[in-house]
Amino acid sequence: MNTPNKLTVMRMLLVPAMLIISLFNIPGEVLGVPLGFIIMDIIFVIGALTDKFDGYLARKNNQVTTFGKFLDPIADKILVISAFIILVENGRLPAWIPVIVIIREFLVSGYRLIAVEKNGKVVAANILGKLKTVTQMIAIILAFVDINKFGAAFTTSIGTMGVIPYILNMVVTILMIVCVIATIFSGYEYLKEGKDILLKDC
Repeated sequence: MNTPNKLTVMRMLLVPAMLIISLFNIPGEVLGVPLGFIIMDIIFVIGALTDKFDGYLARKNNQVTTFGKFLDPIADKILVISAFIILVENGRLPAWIPVIVIIREFLVSGYRLIAVEKNGKVVAANILGKLKTVTQMIAIILAFVDINKFGAAFTTSIGTMGVIPYILNMVVTILMIVCVIATIFSGYEYLKEGKDILLKDC
């Protein structure tokens, strides 16, 4: 197994590690953030970095494999969706955010499979899809260290929350909203471009 594929497998293995940490109330905190959330955040950051490096190394060293093409996008989605569910379970995010993301991923993944089958081509991510990915990753990383609920900055005064927690919560909320908007419209663009393929046999 080459290095890019090892990094992809490692990203998959980081998910159960993150889930196990979420099951325990680890004592201690740093700057008011529970230690368990900091550990999960570090795990998520490592996973996000492996996503960047495995693709880079695969292209640089000409090590693109069928195994990597199959597992890499799956590993990404599992990591992100697991993080979303942990944040929802702990009251950091409303459930509608990951629900929208999951629906979009199912629709786009299904379309990509059909496009490969019908046309033999892989559908590349559009600009909105890339915006979705970037804002999603940054928002999740910050959400793990945001001790307040989603949108709290818009319903609570800065004096009550404190300057840094207020700014952090506002940034997380805005990034999540941008992520959701990009998720919806990027999914729409994919399906609009593929309507001829999808509706061909109707």
